[in-house]
Amino acid sequence: MIKTILFDVDGVLLSEEHYFDASALTVWEMLISSNYLGLEPEQFVTDYNEEQIKEIRELVFENDKVLKFMKSRGLNANWDMIYLSFCHQLIYLLSQINDTEYEKINNWCQAPITRETLLEIGQVLSRYPVKLDFRLFVGEFARSEATKQELFSYLNELVSEKLGVETTIFKKGELWSVCEHVSQEWYVGDEHVLASTGRPSVQKGKKGFLANETTLAPKQEIDELFQFLNAEGFTIGIGTGRPELETIQPFQHLDWLKQFDEKRIITADEVLKAEKELPERKSLSKPHPFTYIMGLLGKDAPVKECLNTSLPLENAETILVVGDSLADLLAARQLGCQFAAVLTGLSGKDARSDFEKHEADYILDTVLDLKGIL
Repeated sequence: MIKTILFDVDGVLLSEEHYFDASALTVWEMLISSNYLGLEPEQFVTDYNEEQIKEIRELVFENDKVLKFMKSRGLNANWDMIYLSFCHQLIYLLSQINDTEYEKINNWCQAPITRETLLEIGQVLSRYPVKLDFRLFVGEFARSEATKQELFSYLNELVSEKLGVETTIFKKGELWSVCEHVSQEWYVGDEHVLASTGRPSVQKGKKGFLANETTLAPKQEIDELFQFLNAEGFTIGIGTGRPELETIQPFQHLDWLKQFDEKRIITADEVLKAEKELPERKSLSKPHPFTYIMGLLGKDAPVKECLNTSLPLENAETILVVGDSLADLLAARQLGCQFAAVLTGLSGKDARSDFEKHEADYILDTVLDLKGIL
């Protein structure tokens, strides 16, 4: 009998579309802006209109094929998707000048890549007629069996193959943090970026998407679902890859926050804190079950207690995870609990076959259908 329900947010309660838009704009900015590689600085602005954003996203993610591929490999965090997409193009750009600039490339690949390094690389690239090609991503990564964080290591393999350089720098480090910060500039805008990242904007002038959240069912009906669950005695919580600011503020605006014990709202902030506390650990973002374990134990639970929790859980049959991605399903499987797949994520109803293949316990057209299976 189900007693506890843990919800993912993006693709379940709120639309991911603006996150994917911000992700595409991040990759685009880091490639063309003079603040980074500077390939086409005259093409960069901070206030693209909706049609321009659509065109950039279609180009960068090849009509979302890149996003769907990464999701199919268990990658769930937008920051990770941005990092892989940008690094892949960076390696492709360097491959075009490798014959003449091998020594510089080898030096760049032996130390963490910072924003200053990107500026230096951009100055060298400006001397050559290099080009971008986003169509290469899926084909080249499909050659590998890598999943989840293993995809980062595959970047190092591509560097060896394409540049003849042996390196281990393409992991979650300096360059990942640069990508994260640019992404936050786009998503939360000038007003909130300092609170979000602890650092000021590198490029000011971005309004952000934070005030334009779209719910995946009428907001009042989702609120009534939460009211029903609480009235029936279920314990409910949130396990999301969103940062805290981007979770709490929309929930307040939508008047959903009152339905939750905030100690059971676990976000990317808790994951990042845990990773810093235990740097020897690999990534703790989904599909690692850490987010949902802390959702069960509460935000005050020590990180080591969460990580030392015996899996599968003893009371796993009483817990239901509600998500839209393979990463959520894999996390639920490690917990040993039940999983309800919601078909309102990136792939929509096309995701049904994947969830059937992975034997999701329930497949719902919308989160509102949850009431029917309880």
